Amino acid sequence: MKYSFLLGAVLLCSTITAYSQAPAGEGLRNPLILSPEEAVDHAIRNNLMLETARIATDIQKRGATHSWNQFLPSAMVTGTMARSNWANNVSGAAPAVSLNPFLPLPPGTPDIYGVVPYSFDLPRWNLIGMFSATLDFSFALIESVRSSHLEYRAGTLTLEKARLQIEQNVRKMYNQILLMEANAALLNDSYNNAVRQAAIAEANFRAGLAPRLTWLQAQVAVENMRPMINDLGNLIKNIKGNFAIILGLPHDTAFELVPVFQETSFNTSFIPPDLADFISRSASGRPDIVELEANIRTLQSQRNALRLGHFTPFIRLGWDIGSMFDPTLDPLSNSWFNGNHWTNEQVGGSFSLTVGMSLNGLFGFTKEGQQRKDLEAALKIQHIRLTQMIWDTELEIFNKINSLETTRTSAEVQQAAVELAETTYNLTETAYRSGLQDFQAVRNSALALEQARLQLLTLYFNFLNDLIDLEYAIGAPFGTLGSNGTLN
Repeated sequence: MKYSFLLGAVLLCSTITAYSQAPAGEGLRNPLILSPEEAVDHAIRNNLMLETARIATDIQKRGATHSWNQFLPSAMVTGTMARSNWANNVSGAAPAVSLNPFLPLPPGTPDIYGVVPYSFDLPRWNLIGMFSATLDFSFALIESVRSSHLEYRAGTLTLEKARLQIEQNVRKMYNQILLMEANAALLNDSYNNAVRQAAIAEANFRAGLAPRLTWLQAQVAVENMRPMINDLGNLIKNIKGNFAIILGLPHDTAFELVPVFQETSFNTSFIPPDLADFISRSASGRPDIVELEANIRTLQSQRNALRLGHFTPFIRLGWDIGSMFDPTLDPLSNSWFNGNHWTNEQVGGSFSLTVGMSLNGLFGFTKEGQQRKDLEAALKIQHIRLTQMIWDTELEIFNKINSLETTRTSAEVQQAAVELAETTYNLTETAYRSGLQDFQAVRNSALALEQARLQLLTLYFNFLNDLIDLEYAIGAPFGTLGSNGTLN
C-alpha cells in the first residue's frame, strides 16, 4: 500500500508542468516559510505562460481603447514623376510683340506688327503632387467597436482562467507535499518503534524471555525500513525541487510549508439540502464556462458586424487636391520649391460624397455569403460546446460533492479504526515487553497501525483536493469551502 501511494504521488507530480523558468543559484540558508497563498503568489508572478497571456490581453485592451480611430479619415500624400514615351511639340503663332515670358520673340525678329510662328518641344518629364482624404461610415463600423470591447472582456476572462488553473495546480501540489511529509513522519515513527522493539527483543533475549531468533527478526525489521525512509526522503526532495521551480525559485531552495489540514477539516456543511438547485446555480460560475460565454458574445457581435456590412449601405466622404509642375519646365533642372513653378489648373481637386452597398453579400454563394455562413456555423459549434460543458460541469460538481460526503463518512470510520489500531498496538507491545506475545504479533499490529494512519492521511489529501476542484468548478474563491464557508 505504501509503494502504491509513492507511485501515485510521482504520477501526480509528473502531470503538473513547470511553465516557469527558475534562475540559477544556490538555495537559501534559512528555510523559506510558505503558506498556500504565498506559494500561489510566487507561481503567478513568475509564470511565463501567464505573462504571455497578460501581453495578449494588453494588446486587446489597446485595441478596445482606440477602437474609435476607425472613424478618423484616411489621409494620403502622393507624388508622381512620369516621363512621356514620345516628345510633345507645341507650335502656333504668336503676336509680333508678346508679353508672354514663355514665348519670347526669336532673335533678330523685326519690330513689326502681326504674328510670328513658333514651335518648341515640351520637357518629357512631368511632376504631379496629390493630397487626398477619405472617411467611411457604416453601421458595421459601430458594431465593430462593440466587438473590440467584447474581445477585450473575453481576453481578461481567459487571463483569469489561466491564473485560477495555476492556483489550482499549485494548491494541489502543495497538499501533496504536505501529505508526503506526513507520511514520512509516520514512517519515521514506525522506524523508531521498530528500534524500540529491537531493544526490547534484545533485553528479553538477554533475560532469557525470548529466543535469539526474535532478536534477529527485530533487527532485520529495523534494517528493512532504512531503504524505505531513504527512498521517500529522496522522492520528497525531488518533488520539492520541482515545486520550487514552478514557484520561480532555485531548485535547491530550502522551504517549509505551513500545514493546511487537520483532523477536524472534514466539513461538508456547505452542501445544501436542495442539491439539484445548488448544482444548477453553481455550474454557471466555472471559469471555463464564463470564458466560453464571453467568446460567444464576441462571435455574435462579429456576426452582426458582418451582416451590417453586407446588408446596409455605406457612406464615403472624399476630398483631394493636387498640383502639377509647370509642363513647360523641366523638373530635373528647375527648382521644385519655387511656388511659381506649380499650377493646379490641370489637376485641381474635388470633394465627393459616395453612397454604396456591396451586392456580393446579398447572395449566399459568394465569398461574402460563405463567410457569413461559416460564422453562423462557428456560433452553433460554440453553443454546443457550452451546453456540453455545462452538463459536464454539473456532473463533475455532483461527483465531487458525493466524493466529499463519502470521504467524510469514510474518515469517521477510519478515525475509529486508527484509534482501535493504536489501542491494539499498545496492548500488544505491553504484552510483548512482558514476554506474553511474540515479535510477529507486534510487527503485525505496528503495520496495521501504520496502514490505518496512512489511509486516514490519504483521505485528508483526497478531501482537500476534491474541495479545490469543487471550488474551481463552481467559480468560488479558493479556500472558501475549506474555511467552513457556505455557498447557500
